[in-house]
Amino acid sequence: MTLTHVPAPTNTRLDRLLAPTSIAVVGASASSGKLGSVMLDAITRGSDGSVSAYGVNPKSSGDDGLFGSLRDAADTHGTPIDLAVLCIPASATPAALRDAADSGVGAALICSGGFAEAGPDGIALQNELAQIVADTGIRLLGPNTSGFFRPGSTTVSFVPTVEHITTGTVAVVAASGGMNHALSFLLSEHGVGVGLGVGLGNSVDVTNVDVLDYLRDDPSITAIALHVESVDDGRALLAAVRNITTHKPVVAIVVGRSDVSAFSESHTGALATSWKTTRALLAEAGAVVVDTEQQLVDALAVLSHTRLPASAAPGVGLVTAQAGPALMILDELLAQDVQVPTLTEATQAGLSELLPPLTFQANPVDTGRPGASFGAVLSTTAADAAIDALAVYALAEPDALDLADAVRASGVHTRVPVVLGIGGPGEAVGKTGAAAAALGVPVLPSPTALATGVGALVHDARSRFLRTTDTAPTAPTVAPAIALPADEATAKDLLDALGIGTPPRRVCADRPAAHQALAELPLPVAVKILDSAVLHKTEIGGVHLGIRSADELDVALDALDAINAPAYLVESMAPSGVDLFLGARRDPVFGPIVVAGLGGTAAEAIGDVAIRSADVTRTAAAAMLDDLQCAPLLDGWRGGPVLRRDEFAHLAVTVARYLADHPAISDIEINPLRLTPTGLTALDAVIVPTPARGNAVEGEKP
Repeated sequence: MTLTHVPAPTNTRLDRLLAPTSIAVVGASASSGKLGSVMLDAITRGSDGSVSAYGVNPKSSGDDGLFGSLRDAADTHGTPIDLAVLCIPASATPAALRDAADSGVGAALICSGGFAEAGPDGIALQNELAQIVADTGIRLLGPNTSGFFRPGSTTVSFVPTVEHITTGTVAVVAASGGMNHALSFLLSEHGVGVGLGVGLGNSVDVTNVDVLDYLRDDPSITAIALHVESVDDGRALLAAVRNITTHKPVVAIVVGRSDVSAFSESHTGALATSWKTTRALLAEAGAVVVDTEQQLVDALAVLSHTRLPASAAPGVGLVTAQAGPALMILDELLAQDVQVPTLTEATQAGLSELLPPLTFQANPVDTGRPGASFGAVLSTTAADAAIDALAVYALAEPDALDLADAVRASGVHTRVPVVLGIGGPGEAVGKTGAAAAALGVPVLPSPTALATGVGALVHDARSRFLRTTDTAPTAPTVAPAIALPADEATAKDLLDALGIGTPPRRVCADRPAAHQALAELPLPVAVKILDSAVLHKTEIGGVHLGIRSADELDVALDALDAINAPAYLVESMAPSGVDLFLGARRDPVFGPIVVAGLGGTAAEAIGDVAIRSADVTRTAAAAMLDDLQCAPLLDGWRGGPVLRRDEFAHLAVTVARYLADHPAISDIEINPLRLTPTGLTALDAVIVPTPARGNAVEGEKP
């Protein structure tokens, strides 16, 4: 049994769900330990007085303060209830949800589990909920979630300690109610306040896309924490992230580095896409993608306060009162590909007048034990033309330096983003942190945390630059239709038409034609089986290299005849170089994507690949290979060839667009794509038809 997906409802706003003025808990009870009573009590205690809360139980006598129906509660309230919270068994929720819609309720939240994550019977129940949403337009959060909260305003969560979460400007959008709470507690513990926390559960209706779209225009939210377990509509998610990151930053954490798909399915009822693909495409769309919860906290501690303008390579000035922590910060920043540029001679001359002669002043700037000149050091460093942000670290030494006051007095925080790192006793750090917070300056507790926060600041600026530098729409690719399935020669003819270089070659139906090709083509040649049904020719002995003579050709042809080759491809061999692969494929969740890495199977097997969407810009495509661990091989390693990034960008964008424009094709793979001193040449190419359309003429619409 498959899940039913809800079409986009006409009631798109989520105000009655996430900013309700009236809430009714269906399943409330006079028994204090039951879920409905716990939820009603949490709503009542967690409200700032702007929310009217009602308990509903059809079995109520009316003497227990509960209402017998949602209509009764609405009559008392005077208008239809905004939000119905259903704290009842799964089997009873479809009828209760329809009753809520019929009663004029704007939105519902279902806490109970037992739906798609529980197997076929649960899927049937969840499909009923989806149909009711589609029929009525009521908005639904869940099922299988502990709810949401706005600290200091509205609590719709049965977790009692939510009241201790600090109010702030970060929104948490989590796949599960548990992670919504876990991340919100962690943020709060580290001084990053939460303005909204939402646990999506099974996302029958309201998804992370809906919440992101809602938050874009919420002035109380300055940054978003996005927790992803699985993705249903990848293209919609990427569009939402691109849209919101134009206005405010998103920090994302994605589950699935290891094979947790079976547990994920039981948890949320959804199938996980590739972890690496999800991370790469979220980053391309504009999210800052992190590995751990602590990194998420450190990134949001900065991005909830400040952002850099879009920039290809923002420069960071590192000022520190202790050399040891500075080395750790510098090491981590460089590992994140953050630019820490050498300061100009003029800047260094200015610093030399402020600092002892034995300190390092080129960037990082080591002040030695801090003193009265610290603020001037910050100003001088920030004034350097290459510096776009300051990272500042010092141990708490109240008798030597008030770090927050040095920032305030210098006014440097009004000119460039400043991020502080402070080490020391909690009381001293807390006092400085509070003073810095009053200036809008984020404070982090360790050298690594400081580097993580500053790295997030830089990556946020860089991703916006890569998205906005190519504003002109890309014209559709123009190439002749090809018959599918396609053999290697047909695939290379297509690449030629797309402007992608391939070696000189001949298609040979028999031995005489092969010998004629040997005589005409530059030597040596490769001789290959030509069969559209064979995707991996080397594995069956279908490729013979270095052929220079007629005798060598006959030996190769004998071997190909032994595996029933229907035809031969004779092709001049390219000079030696660095082998890459470039492919475009249809991801089941995100649609067309482009993938690149070192040639052969090893790079993809170990995960050293770069992934982008088919909407990749030329600027972003030119930079995508920088993701690879093997990237130094492309920049003239030990006298080798140097990759022209604009040439690679043309190939990547062209192949990606072609696949996106031609639904009859499932995969296009160029492997190897050889980098030589004269450029890139496609040595092998495979085109895979979309399943069930293998005999179509490419270019037909489905």
